Amino acid sequence: MNSQLLFIAVYLAGLIGLGLWIGRKVDSAGTFFVAGRKLGPLLIFATVLAANIGAGSTVGAAGLGYSNGLAAWWWVGSAGIGTLLLAFWIGPRMWRVAKDNNLHTMGDFLELRYGPKVRATVVILLWLGTLAILAGQLIAMAWILDVVAGVPKAVSCLIGGVVMVAYFAAGGLLTSAWVNLVQLVVLLVGLLLALPKAISAVGGWSAIKAAAVTAESPGTYLNFWQGGASGWHYMILLVPAFIISPGLVQKAYGARDERAIQIGLGASGLALMAFAIVPPLFGMIARTANPALATSELALPWLLGELLSPALGSLALAAVLSAELSSADAILFMLSTSLSKDLYKGYFKPDASDAQVLAVSRWAAVAGGALGVLLAVVLPSVIGSLSIFYSLLSVSLFVPVVAGLHSRRAGAPEALAAIVAGVTALVAFRLAQTFDVWMPSPGWTPNTIGLLVSVVAFAIWWTVRARRVS
Repeated sequence: MNSQLLFIAVYLAGLIGLGLWIGRKVDSAGTFFVAGRKLGPLLIFATVLAANIGAGSTVGAAGLGYSNGLAAWWWVGSAGIGTLLLAFWIGPRMWRVAKDNNLHTMGDFLELRYGPKVRATVVILLWLGTLAILAGQLIAMAWILDVVAGVPKAVSCLIGGVVMVAYFAAGGLLTSAWVNLVQLVVLLVGLLLALPKAISAVGGWSAIKAAAVTAESPGTYLNFWQGGASGWHYMILLVPAFIISPGLVQKAYGARDERAIQIGLGASGLALMAFAIVPPLFGMIARTANPALATSELALPWLLGELLSPALGSLALAAVLSAELSSADAILFMLSTSLSKDLYKGYFKPDASDAQVLAVSRWAAVAGGALGVLLAVVLPSVIGSLSIFYSLLSVSLFVPVVAGLHSRRAGAPEALAAIVAGVTALVAFRLAQTFDVWMPSPGWTPNTIGLLVSVVAFAIWWTVRARRVS
C-alpha cells in the first residue's frame, strides 16, 4: 500500500468512527431529520458549505476549467448566488413554516401547501434525479482512487458508498453536521495549500496564459464570462436549483433560529463564490502540465497525484474526497428522509411510531447508497450526472415552492401543471438535443425552456381557475 492510499484509508476510517460515536446520541426521528432544531450559525455554515462543495465543485469544475478556462467559475459561483438567495429569501420563510407546523422534509411543506398528490409527484421525481447526483459523487471518488492506486471504478464506488452510508446512517443531520465540519477544514486547508504549489510547479501564471492558445476554446479560454461550454448561462441551471434544493432547505430546518440561517447560509454562499475560482485554476494548471489527459475530469486527481509532494498531495486528495463525501451525505439525507417520512409514513403507514420511522430512514440510506453505487458504475461523467439532477430540481420544484411561500391562492392544480409541463418540456428538448434535432445556445438550454414552460403553465392554470371562481 503506497503512502497516499494509506493516508486516505486512515482518514476515511476516522470519519466513520466519528460518525458512529456521534450517532450514539440519535434516538429519535426528529434528531435524525432536523438535529432537534438546535444548529447554530457555525454548524449551518459548515454543513451547507461542505454539502455544496462536492464532485461537481471540485473534480467536475476542474474538468470544465481544463477544457473551457476561467468561465468555469460560473459552475460553482452560480451555486453560491443561489445559496445567498436561499439565506435571505426562501430559507427564513421556510424555517418559520417548518417550526410552526413541525415539518421535517420538503415533502412535508408541499403536502401542507398543496396536498398529498403534489408531495407524491415530487418525491418520485426527486428520487430519480437524486440518485443521479449521488452517482456523480461516487464517480469523482473513483477518479481519485484510480489515480492513487489504480483501484477499479466499481470497487472505488463501493468503497465510497460504504463510507458515506456508515457515518450518515448512524445519526442523520446531527452526524453529518459534525463530520462535515471536519471535512470542511480538511477540504479548505488541503486545496488552498495545494494551489500556490501547483501554480509554481508549472512555471507560474505566465505559463498558464501561454498554454491557453492550445486550449479547446483558445479565443475565450481566459474570458471570465464565456468560454467553450462554460459561462454565465450556468446561472439559469444552478441558481434556481440551489434556492429550493431539498437537501439545503432541510438543513436550514435544523437551525435554532432565523439569524442562524441568515448568518450560516449567507456566509456559506459568499465562501462558495470565493472558492469557485480554485477548481478552474487547478484545471487550467493541469492542462498546462498535461494537455493530453484521456478525460478532462481526470485533471484534478492527476494534478494532485503527480505535481505535488507526496505529503501535500495526500492532504489535497483527502480534501477532494472530503468534498465528495460531504455532498454525498447531503444527498443521502434527501433520499432517506423523503422515503421514510414522505412515502413510508405519509402513504404506507401513517400511524408508524417514531422508532419505526427512524429505522426506515437508516435502511433507506443503505438502499439509496447501494442504488447510487450501481448507477455510478454505468454513468460516464460527473458533470453529466449532476446536470440531470439540477435540471429536474429546477423545473419541478422552483415554481411550486416559491409560489407556495408567497401566495395562499395557488393550489394543487397549478402546482401539478407547473411540474408536469416543466418536466415534459425538459425531457422533450433534451431528446431533441440528443438526436441533433435542436441545438441549444447559451442561455437557451433545455433547462431554461423547462423552467419557462413551468412558469407559463402555472400562470395559465391560475388564470383559468380564477375565472371559474369569479
